[in-house]
Amino acid sequence: MINELNRRDFLVALGMGAAALAIDPAETKASPLPGAIKPIAGSWFEFQHHATVEGVDWNPACLRFTAAQWDAKIKEIAEAGMEYLVLMATAVYYRSFYDSKIFPKWDMACANPLEAVLSAADKYKIKFFIGSGFYGNWESDKTITDPVAAKKRLQSMEELTNIYGHHPSFYGWYWPDEACINPRYTSEFITYVNTLSRLARQLKPQAQIMIAPYGTRIAIPDDEYVRQLDAMDVDIVAYQDEVGVRKSKVTETSAFYQGLRKAHDRAQKAKIWADVEIFEFEDEVYNSALMPASFDRVLRQLEAVSPWVDKILVYQYQGMMNKPGSAAFAGSPASTKLYSDYLNWLEGRR
Repeated sequence: MINELNRRDFLVALGMGAAALAIDPAETKASPLPGAIKPIAGSWFEFQHHATVEGVDWNPACLRFTAAQWDAKIKEIAEAGMEYLVLMATAVYYRSFYDSKIFPKWDMACANPLEAVLSAADKYKIKFFIGSGFYGNWESDKTITDPVAAKKRLQSMEELTNIYGHHPSFYGWYWPDEACINPRYTSEFITYVNTLSRLARQLKPQAQIMIAPYGTRIAIPDDEYVRQLDAMDVDIVAYQDEVGVRKSKVTETSAFYQGLRKAHDRAQKAKIWADVEIFEFEDEVYNSALMPASFDRVLRQLEAVSPWVDKILVYQYQGMMNKPGSAAFAGSPASTKLYSDYLNWLEGRR
């Protein structure tokens, strides 16, 4: 009998083999995009990390941030050359980060952290994607079909638009209940996406809509996958490289993104971005603190995906990067080294 580890390895290998067989190289050959290694264009962002054990090094600091410190953090990110921030959640654990009729508010030093970061983003020319979560159990696959959570998500979008829609930095929406592409999207996920996007187009017609699925390594970008891309009302798909969660190796990811690029070129609808994981787990995956990866590894991750994606976002600046002497420090001491190494590399490109 095949043991569980070998069984998983066999299924992953089988999925990758099927992906190769499903695509006619002569028909769908993708060409690398021009340019060398792409810089980091933006990052995910949060007021509290949803998995508390992972965010132990920055969650307490973020609770204590004043409005001035949130401003300083946004400025720091902008000065690092980043243009986009993706707010993971406007609520989590049944408490909100703004004045909502849906949930009571988090008790934070800053009375209105969402207003603080959007006002700062207006000043420093940062574009925010605002997340529609988490209005149910973020760990459950059933949340996207839960009618109670679905109603709350739509209600939150109307509230957020009414309160914060005037900010120039309110650039787009992000649907944070992530899909596993195994080996394609489920019909339930497509319904979840299109339901939210339908309202989003009414509330803010010019706003960009993004999703960031996982399962990148086992996706099969065949004809059916292209049809699914056509069926989903999104502007950007930012695929997780899954290196930080130890599902993929850096040496593998280029091939995954090349196949997905072919599918996007055929669909000619949603842009393809990367969600590069710049963390590593201190110990057990999903059950220990997130720590900054070495810059050597991060640079190899950026290099691997650069030929196939339009932009690279990272998960995530918060906790993993801090400017030395930051007035809004959140993360482990090692985060200053990753920041400094990246900024030195970035400056060397100019």
